[in-house]
Amino acid sequence: MLRFTGFAHLLRTMAALRGDRPALASADAPEGCLSFAQLLRAAEQAAERLRADGGTCLAVVCDGSAACVTEIFGSVLAGMQTVLLDGMLPDETLALLVRASDADRIWCADEELAQALRAAPGTGVTEGAGRILFFTSGTTAQARAVVLTDGSLMASAWNGSMKLPVRPEDTVLCMLPLAHVFGFVCGLLWGLCCGACVALGRGARYYAQDCAFFRPTVLPAVPLLFGFLMKQKLLNPELRLVLIGAGDCPSALLDGARAAGLSVSFGYGLTETSSGVALSTSGDPYAMELCPDDTAEIAPDGEVLLRAPTCMMQGYYKDPAATQAVLQNGVLHTGDLGFLDGAGRLHITGRKKDVLVLADGSKIFCPEYEAKLSAALQTASLAVVLSGGKPALVLEADSADETRVHAALAAFNAQYPRGQQIAAVIPYPKKLPRTATGKLRRWQLQEELNHGTR
Repeated sequence: MLRFTGFAHLLRTMAALRGDRPALASADAPEGCLSFAQLLRAAEQAAERLRADGGTCLAVVCDGSAACVTEIFGSVLAGMQTVLLDGMLPDETLALLVRASDADRIWCADEELAQALRAAPGTGVTEGAGRILFFTSGTTAQARAVVLTDGSLMASAWNGSMKLPVRPEDTVLCMLPLAHVFGFVCGLLWGLCCGACVALGRGARYYAQDCAFFRPTVLPAVPLLFGFLMKQKLLNPELRLVLIGAGDCPSALLDGARAAGLSVSFGYGLTETSSGVALSTSGDPYAMELCPDDTAEIAPDGEVLLRAPTCMMQGYYKDPAATQAVLQNGVLHTGDLGFLDGAGRLHITGRKKDVLVLADGSKIFCPEYEAKLSAALQTASLAVVLSGGKPALVLEADSADETRVHAALAAFNAQYPRGQQIAAVIPYPKKLPRTATGKLRRWQLQEELNHGTR
C-alpha cells in the first residue's frame, strides 16, 4: 500500500498509476465521472485560478460535489489555508466561522450565500500552506477549529487502509459530510488512496436511492444513517463491507448487518487525530485494533490517552490554552473512557463528561442510564442532566404521555438508590440539540437549562 505525503503526492501518483480509471462518480461530473487523470487536471486548474486570485485562506462550504472536492484539493495545491464548513449549518453560523478562521475567500455552490459570506470576510493568514481546518461537532464543548494538514489526513487514510484495505475494483459510496473528518478521510481519501472509485452521494434527499443508483461495494456510515438504510432495506446486493464510525452503534444493528452477509467494522477516532486510530477487524466489532502509527494507554481514571504522531492535530486554531488542556507532550487526552483487553485491543465505554457526579459522590453514567430510561418510557427523545445537584429527566414535548411517564418513572426509580433517582421532569419545547451524527450536545443542553434559554 502506497503511503502518500499529501494531496499533491496522491493526485499525481494515482493519475500516473490509474490514469483513465474512474476516481469520482458524481452527478455534477462530466458524463457522471472523473478519472484519476481528470481529477488531477481539475485540481491543478483550481489551484492556478486560486493563486491568480491572491487569497490566503479559502472557506469551502461543502456540498459533497465533485466541484467541491476539486476546489479543496486545488486550495491545498495552491498553498492556501483551507477551511471546511458544513453546508447544513445556518447562514449566521457559517458567517461566524468564516471570520473565526480568517478566511478571505469563499467557495460555495449557492451564489447568494457565497455573496453574503463574502460581505464580511476574515483577515487572511500567513504561513497557512497545507493547513486544513475542521470544526469539531461539539458534543461536550463548543465547537473549535482543529488544525490538521493534508499530510496528517493522508497518514490517517494510510493507517486505515493498512488495517482495512479497499480494493481497486471497489466503489466506495460517500454519503457523509466532507466537512467532518470521518467523512473526508473514510468517505473520500480511503478509497482514492487505494485506487478505488469514490461515488459522491447526492445529499439527504437521495439517501433512499443512492445505494441502488451507485451500487457500492464499500460503505462508510454513521450509525443513524446505517440504521435507516438497514431498516428500509435500501442496501444493494453488491455491498460487501461497511465501516461504522462517529458514534455508538447498537449491537442489534451490527448483528443484523452480519446476518445479511455484510462484513462490518467499527472505527474509533477524533477530529484531533485526523479521524480513525483504531478499527475492528475480527469477530468482535467493539474490540478495535490500533492503527500502525498509533498507540494508546489508559489513565488511572479510565480515560483513553493517545499518541498518533503522524496524524495528530497541530492544535486548536488560535487557542493555545485549549490545545494545552488536551495535548500534552504529544499525548492526546481524549475525554473518552475505555480499556485495553489482553490482546491490546481498544474498547470504548463512554465519555468522561457523560458521567454525572452526584452530591453523595456516587456517579451516573448517562448513556447506560438513558438507555434504560428510553426502554422504560418507550422514547429516545430524552436526556438526563443535573438540576439542583440531582438527576433530572429532560423530555421533548409531546414525546410521551404525561400520565404514562410518571407511572413508568415510579417503576424506574424503584431500581435505584434515592440519590440516583430522577427528581424532576423538565419539558423541552423543541428537538434536543444534537450533532450532525446524532450525538447529544449535552453541554449545550445543560447550558440552556442553567441559563433558562431553551
